[in-house]
Amino acid sequence: MKTHAQVVVIGGGVIGCSILYHLAKLGWSDVVLLERDELTSGSTWHAAANIHGLHDSTNISRLQHYTMGLYRELEAETGQGCGVFQPGSLYLAQTENREHQLRLQAAKARLYGMDFHEVSRDEAERLHPLVDFTGIRCIMYEPQGGNVDPSGVTMAYAAGARARGAQIHRFTPVTGTEPQVDGSWIVRTAKGDIRTGWVVNAAGLWGREVAAMAGLTLPLQPTEHQYFVTETIAEIAAMDRRLPSVADRDGEYYLRQEGQGLLVGAYERDVRLWAEAGTPAGFGHELFADDLERIEDNMMRAIDRVPAVGEAGIKRVINGPMIWSPDANVLFGPVPELENYFCCNGIIPGFSQSGGMGQMAAEWIVEGETSLDMFGWDLARFGSWAGPEFTRARVRDQYANRFAIHFPNEERAAGRPVRTRPAYGLQKGMGAVFGLNYGWEHPLWFADAPGAEETNGFTRQNWFEHVGRECRMLRESAGIIDISNFAKYRVEGPGARQWLDAVFANRMPDQVGRSCLTPLIGARGGIAGDFTVTCLAPDEYWVIGSGMAERYHQRFFKAVPLPENTSFTSLTNAICGFNVAGPGARDLLQRLTNADLSTPAFPFMRSARIELAGVKVMALRVSFTGDLGWELHCAEADQETLYRALIEAGKDIGAGPVGSRALMSLRIEKGYGSWGREYSPEYWPHEVQMERLIKMDKDFLNKAAVAETLGQPPRETLSLMAIDAADVAASNADASGGEPVFTAQGTPAGRVTSGTFGHSTSQSLALGFLKDVRPGDRVSVMILGRPHGATVLAEPPFDPKGARLRA
Repeated sequence: MKTHAQVVVIGGGVIGCSILYHLAKLGWSDVVLLERDELTSGSTWHAAANIHGLHDSTNISRLQHYTMGLYRELEAETGQGCGVFQPGSLYLAQTENREHQLRLQAAKARLYGMDFHEVSRDEAERLHPLVDFTGIRCIMYEPQGGNVDPSGVTMAYAAGARARGAQIHRFTPVTGTEPQVDGSWIVRTAKGDIRTGWVVNAAGLWGREVAAMAGLTLPLQPTEHQYFVTETIAEIAAMDRRLPSVADRDGEYYLRQEGQGLLVGAYERDVRLWAEAGTPAGFGHELFADDLERIEDNMMRAIDRVPAVGEAGIKRVINGPMIWSPDANVLFGPVPELENYFCCNGIIPGFSQSGGMGQMAAEWIVEGETSLDMFGWDLARFGSWAGPEFTRARVRDQYANRFAIHFPNEERAAGRPVRTRPAYGLQKGMGAVFGLNYGWEHPLWFADAPGAEETNGFTRQNWFEHVGRECRMLRESAGIIDISNFAKYRVEGPGARQWLDAVFANRMPDQVGRSCLTPLIGARGGIAGDFTVTCLAPDEYWVIGSGMAERYHQRFFKAVPLPENTSFTSLTNAICGFNVAGPGARDLLQRLTNADLSTPAFPFMRSARIELAGVKVMALRVSFTGDLGWELHCAEADQETLYRALIEAGKDIGAGPVGSRALMSLRIEKGYGSWGREYSPEYWPHEVQMERLIKMDKDFLNKAAVAETLGQPPRETLSLMAIDAADVAASNADASGGEPVFTAQGTPAGRVTSGTFGHSTSQSLALGFLKDVRPGDRVSVMILGRPHGATVLAEPPFDPKGARLRA
């Protein structure tokens, strides 16, 4: 066994072998995989191994599409069969909302050149004569859907990796992982130690245990999961072709052909967690006792849809473990607190995603960043707040609702609240309906009375009018928005400005009270973040950014060493904040302070430490609403006092509390982008009109990469669209993000990243990335998967010249 390697992958399931293969494919052949038992042991070997291409996330759809095509290539490359069956998949909609979801996916497939299209009932009955399509509103067909052989795929990845120089050692359990001062690791085994540049934790069911060796706690929890295979069904045995799989997600089961029978699996409501204290070291190819009574309701729905299931005997039952993250997405990426330690844990649709996951992992390790924005997978989306109790509650919810639709703007209640601020109780009493942002509860909107619950769907919901009221109040008077969930940092010391200049692309302010907006550049020259930086003293700066990206951004901040006697401190937990905005904001605040808030004394993008209602705050004249406004940041202990004072002072001028849903509407009226939607490493600065904030006459993180992207023409540009009122009235729906956009001629034009109704401009709006269109052009936005006419705007409909912002 080698004593040195570029990468050591721990775990010989399908994901570990895929990562090994893709690392070797990118040219890193000095890589080793260590498996405690035989390849596929754990959860790989007993997987149902269904494959499908479409996902609600566009980038995950791209990766699943890549994975489906890769299996045939692997067979040709290695000679190892993957057991690929692609008779297609039928997707059934029993409800209006499921129909909306499927039509949206069909529109996305058209945009990205994938094959996912509607078929008639007659055609569906020809494709699968055993299905009773009674009560089905809509049927989609994915010709490339099907299943693979779990062991065959894993062995093919292993063979491909070995052929490119990688080594695999079975029956070699890892006993320790020890970080070294130079950023490398020593991986210890009974057969010897390996010094490596990177450790990859792809240990499947043992992901928690392997992470613990590095002092890391991962929010993962295994569950039991069952499927069964029927005896031979005569109608199938008599056929000369394979039947397509059936995705009847409203029925909460999955079904496909297996041999000459059918395989039926379910995600039941009676969830059974397993190995809560840790996965047993000796577990390998074992299964649990059958417990079909637990999935009886799901089985009966499957029998109603495919009566042949109920007429056939059961040949075998598989009840095995699978391991989940709190949102059922993989925990993926380098651990921000460790050097060169990569996780890939908690994968559910492993055989639909294995190729794409391996490719993204290899890109990140070898090239420094993935080519697609994969924040939805990034383990940095969770922090230490995602403890065992939260994880168990969310996993129960995710498992039981595996086939439920995840609606736009939906907030799940399981496991909450986790983290609250002092004003939480007061806001709750005022009717606040809360959402979750990096563990924090924050107000989404305010109902007329406490205890309201929001509805979910693709069309306008019960919060629409409430949000409209908040938007109009702010635009006509003023609104008070809790922004405590923003990430806040202090950089202090003689090297503060020098360090900030080395991290961010814009030039840092050199005068006390001045602020600037600045992008953070990713390894491929895209927008990794957008921040406000404020100079509070010659050697003290505050940095404000996206709260949900705080742990993600640690990787970039750590990449630039701090100068001597200079510190970087997160203030997010210690500091709360409010944005008071609207034409009456100055009047409201002036009632609470002796500080002069007039424009000559306190112009736009300036800051000062002042007192409001006896509370010391850092006041920054900026507002994400696009209106006159101030951000007010105070100590957490003072939050409730400040909030009460603001609310009371606002009553005299008709101002009041405003939630983040209204903020979304207001910022889109102004054409402002948001991190994670319009700003991500996937987008170049000149595609989002940020190139003016990049100062190429200084050095900063990833300058060479952005110089390369700025030297190329934009592939597409961030654009604002107004949706035709008649179409919106007919559908009662606005864009929410992800909707494809086509030209008037029907050719692909782009996609929506954010959508809303602009309550103060009285129009349905969508921000998105478009190519080959200009202001004034007509386009078609596929809201609910159906065409809605729209016009590309030349400027934002609210305050295009910024007069209100600077008033």
